[in-house]
Amino acid sequence: MDRAAVAHGKGTGMDTQTLNGAATETVSTIAPRVLVEKRDGRVVDFDPVNIVVAVKSAFADLDKEVGPQEDDLIRGIANQVEGEIKARYNGPAKIEDIQNLVEHALIEHHLYEVARTYTTYRLNKDIERAKATDINEAVSRLINKDESLVRENANKDSNVYATQRDLLAGAVSKASAFAMLPETVANAHLKGDIHFHDADYSPFTAMSNCSLPDFGDMLRHGFALGNAMMDSPKSIGTAATQITQIIKDIAGDQYGGQTVNRADEMLEEYAKRDYEKNLNMAEAMIPDSTPINVAEDMVRGLKQREPEWLHFENREPLPDDVPFNTEVSELEQLRQVYAKIMTRKAIYDAMQTMEYQINSNRVSNGQTPFVTVGFGLGESWFAREIQRAILLNRIRGLGKDRHTAIFPKLVFTIKHGVNADEGDPNYDMKQLALECSTKRMYPDVVFYDNIVKITGSFKAPMGCRSFLQGWIDPETGEDVEDGRMNLGVVTVNVPRIALESHGDLERFWKLFEERMDVAHQALQFRIMRCKQATPINAPTLFRYGAFGRLGANDNVDQLFRNERATVSLGYIGLYEATAMFFGKDWMRDHGWDPQGKEFALSIVRRMNELCKQWCKEEGYHYSVYSTPAESLTDRFNRMDREKFGEVPGVTDHDFYTNSFHYPVWLQPTPMEKLDYEKDFPYLASGGFINYCEFPCLQANPKALEAVWDYAYNIGIGYLGTNTPIDHCFECGFEGDFEPTEEGFKCPECGNSDPDKCNVTKRTCGYLGNPVQRPMVHGRHEEIAHRVKHMSGETGHVTLDDGTNREWFEETK
Repeated sequence: MDRAAVAHGKGTGMDTQTLNGAATETVSTIAPRVLVEKRDGRVVDFDPVNIVVAVKSAFADLDKEVGPQEDDLIRGIANQVEGEIKARYNGPAKIEDIQNLVEHALIEHHLYEVARTYTTYRLNKDIERAKATDINEAVSRLINKDESLVRENANKDSNVYATQRDLLAGAVSKASAFAMLPETVANAHLKGDIHFHDADYSPFTAMSNCSLPDFGDMLRHGFALGNAMMDSPKSIGTAATQITQIIKDIAGDQYGGQTVNRADEMLEEYAKRDYEKNLNMAEAMIPDSTPINVAEDMVRGLKQREPEWLHFENREPLPDDVPFNTEVSELEQLRQVYAKIMTRKAIYDAMQTMEYQINSNRVSNGQTPFVTVGFGLGESWFAREIQRAILLNRIRGLGKDRHTAIFPKLVFTIKHGVNADEGDPNYDMKQLALECSTKRMYPDVVFYDNIVKITGSFKAPMGCRSFLQGWIDPETGEDVEDGRMNLGVVTVNVPRIALESHGDLERFWKLFEERMDVAHQALQFRIMRCKQATPINAPTLFRYGAFGRLGANDNVDQLFRNERATVSLGYIGLYEATAMFFGKDWMRDHGWDPQGKEFALSIVRRMNELCKQWCKEEGYHYSVYSTPAESLTDRFNRMDREKFGEVPGVTDHDFYTNSFHYPVWLQPTPMEKLDYEKDFPYLASGGFINYCEFPCLQANPKALEAVWDYAYNIGIGYLGTNTPIDHCFECGFEGDFEPTEEGFKCPECGNSDPDKCNVTKRTCGYLGNPVQRPMVHGRHEEIAHRVKHMSGETGHVTLDDGTNREWFEETK
């Protein structure tokens, strides 16, 4: 029986027995194979626990105590209803009929108010289901600025006309979506058992999710955009501009993030074209008749201007350049140095162009394109200069106030023999990445060898945390990463399963398998809907190289099947689910219950097993995904609090813990946190990220490097840095702004004016500005509850009298 159809508001007060410190319902299992037909048509075993819980919830709603006498009565009603089902039905009983039997039994026992409350709950649920597919209701919610709609995405400004139009279209699409989805899936989503992500875009359209577009192919072979045919760029500046144009177009053709994969290596050939042009210019500027000392003065003059061109300000100038070829004439060597200096400037300008264009772009939905740039492996002079330029531009910030750029998300790759260790050729680039992370939080870092172990090959994440799996093209035998995509995500509410099991592990796994079956159906529907796209729906993706170069009438499934694309089974709240069985203190500041961790791992392990099974049976790559849950952390928790009341360790916060993460209110050291979390991505390779909360680190980047190195050594694949970088333009405070009820304020002067401060917080995998664009309540609460994993300064300001005031946070 569907518990959500009959369960109500507050805590149930059930008599329990203890299993590992948690509550277990004592209703005994009645004769098997009494069947129930649910609203969505599924047939499941009758479960008397659902009736007991629902009736006790009705008592709780009326503030009626459930003592031993009432408990016996309620259990008797459950047995009575089962007896009537056996007597009346040869096959499955419809859930509506069972609910009627419960109501009549309550009336027979003179529990009139309880019966009325029980009936009212049923009616309210029916109304909610009807509203979910009512377009007028969807529009009304938007007009009334329902927080769950207007704050669902922290990078959408709902005050902007374009965003308002997109939200309106999304509200209509969602209402239509739940009529399009299989009834089982739609019902599970509306109840909060699962979450069918991005219903404001899909399935109304056949869009796919996030991707690694093949920017390299598009730049090399040209592409069409709008009415223009684009040729291969002849400079890195043009290449950067073309990339931002492609990004903007793709953002309108898919609903997830996109990544410029291995950008430094991909853009290297266009920087070389600049070098060749600059070398030709050097030959004109420094002809063979030029005296050596004059040529040296010319090159010296260029070098002296370089700090200004690269906005070095107080940074030490770069060392003198050396020519590529020292076996040519001295004059030719000077020309090469001239060309290098001018090429470095061209690279810097190109990366600055890309940074500003991405952040100034608004796509049709009113949002800045969700872009990630992966880089760090290139070892040539050109690739190194691209890396340097990306990092220097990010360190500098945007505009006169030097705002922290939210996009593109930067992901820097660390690899032994390249940049991980002192003596590696690009170790200096790692040092610059560390400086950048302490000042701007990005780049996050991926560890090459560990990503290969976890996902089967190396690539940057798509968007904030989604990873493709290693894939060999059967036609060429070569590993392919770019030009691939994810077809969508469905997330399972794992704490809900634990709550409904009432501490009974056997019941937990039974319900778990049922939910996995529904999630599987939802993912199958996602695949089916994406296959209905045609190349002319999204020419940039399907016809001009981002995903492939198909004909107008070709079948897009050739880009999805044979495990080329992924589709993701997500999960949330492992800490809370485990707390139902091992108590809320199963995780502590500096430790955890090993049995609790093993239980949490067993959940993800079973999801992994199912994904491999579905993969083998169907030929599409199902992957386990550690859902970022920007707004879902609020939705699932809010629904479960309404249904189960405040359950210690589960619903006693206004949010659920993201995926496998250590609870944000606990204070492990960075190393302890990573030690706990390190095993989960190997079972959830479809999407993951680890992060640590630090104090201000700008004066101590070596502390961050120690954590990065430790993470690499223990097998972490992908790590983010959270450190205080907020800035008040009123009083000059720099550090952590204090949380308020809906936003953040300067701890020195109380300023919370978005025009007079720059506040940057990690929303989930990516950054956001919660003062400019407030987040949904649960996510705001999650950020407000975060504590540091290392003691240190969290802010400072210089007062009018010239003295400094500092803020500190001490760890336990």
